[in-house]
Amino acid sequence: MPDNPIRQPNGDGGTGPAVRRGRPTGDRAAKRAELLKAAASVIAQEGYAHTSLRKVAHRAGCTTGTVTYYFANKEELVTALAESHFDGFDAMLAVGRDQPAVRTILERWLLRTTDDPEFWPVLSQLLVHARYEPAFAAVIEQRYARHRDALAALLATGQAQGTIRDDIPADLLADQLGAIGDGWMTMFPIEPERFTPSRVQALLDAAITLIAPPPGARHTSNS
Repeated sequence: MPDNPIRQPNGDGGTGPAVRRGRPTGDRAAKRAELLKAAASVIAQEGYAHTSLRKVAHRAGCTTGTVTYYFANKEELVTALAESHFDGFDAMLAVGRDQPAVRTILERWLLRTTDDPEFWPVLSQLLVHARYEPAFAAVIEQRYARHRDALAALLATGQAQGTIRDDIPADLLADQLGAIGDGWMTMFPIEPERFTPSRVQALLDAAITLIAPPPGARHTSNS
């Protein structure tokens, strides 16, 4: 790759003329993942406003120049971080595409929060940031819409199979489940004691009851 002059940040996240240095050695995807993990850690601990490329580099044990080789500036870095979070959501839905297992999906949704205490603090910081950056907000909106559409399609399949209530449109059920999942993730970092293993199972049971066909309901959807 030739060395092309670009506009990229200084160590504190500002922008200015700079030149990409030589190609770092090693696996590109693995290095990007390592830098995204470091960025998530910094954002979770210090907040978006106090995150800089220099801090990310320090957390990853590399130079700021290495970070800017993979991500031209802070905005590009956090956009990639947001995309990676939504990739995880999409992967959860892909597992149950043919045989909808909504309980399993919701359980993984919760485990994503309880197994990774940085997950929601990071995503919440990015959502707050999106309020002030229209370009970044557009990325979040697009990924949320894609996720809701995939969830709605999965629920529609369940409706056709008679396992999901069909008296409420699938897109509305998708919005409701999304709100439930986001609510769980919002509260877990604040009240982790409420999310004991037994209570998690009770929450899942309640969510499934809400979307299950009512007792005695006749299946009306067409396959």
